[in-house]
Amino acid sequence: MDGVRPADDVVLGKVAERLSAAMGRPWEVRDGMAKGPGTLGVTLGPDHTGSPAHLDLDFVLNLDRRAETTVSDCVTGYGETAERAVERAIELWLGTTGSALLELLLQDGSHAGHFAAGDPDGFPGWHAVHGGIVGWGTGDEHDAVQRWAVQHVLLPHLAPELKGTIEGERLVGVKAFFGGGDGTEIAEIRVGGVVHEAASRALAELDWPRPAGGVSYARTFLLLVHQDG
Repeated sequence: MDGVRPADDVVLGKVAERLSAAMGRPWEVRDGMAKGPGTLGVTLGPDHTGSPAHLDLDFVLNLDRRAETTVSDCVTGYGETAERAVERAIELWLGTTGSALLELLLQDGSHAGHFAAGDPDGFPGWHAVHGGIVGWGTGDEHDAVQRWAVQHVLLPHLAPELKGTIEGERLVGVKAFFGGGDGTEIAEIRVGGVVHEAASRALAELDWPRPAGGVSYARTFLLLVHQDG
């Protein structure tokens, strides 16, 4: 990949542009963030990986209460140039994490799916907003893992490992990134941006495809909202 990551304001400008289009309401770069309507904002974390394609994005639902309303996620894009990789990273984030967050705001089913707290395909005691599922890869089976993820629910497999570690929280973001092929494999669950080892092992034990030729990856995001009682 050529080049270095664009300046933070440029990256935030791209985030604001995509969110403006998705919401139909204006976002702008202001005060070091992408500022949306009302109390919404997105901040960009420092480049701690050294990769121009990696972004740490914090979506803040209420800028007056950042500590309890921030949903953090990281994403890595790909492309021939750093600028294209950053644009792809934002696309991946918006198609998964962003879709779950927009659905939380709109509550109309237009951006993501819902699982009630008592749904057997959901997460016991929590309302789950299931963001989009994106995939990429190479070879004839480049979309195999994505297709599997669309057809198989993850939450019942992750809930036993996650349940004891998120008690007391009100809003929890869970990212799933998995796939591989050609001798490589990754299965990663991040909760609040931090790798959750036990849930990652549970994901690795599922029977998603391992292509013999080429590679196939999928990414999705689940937003858990605690239900009282």
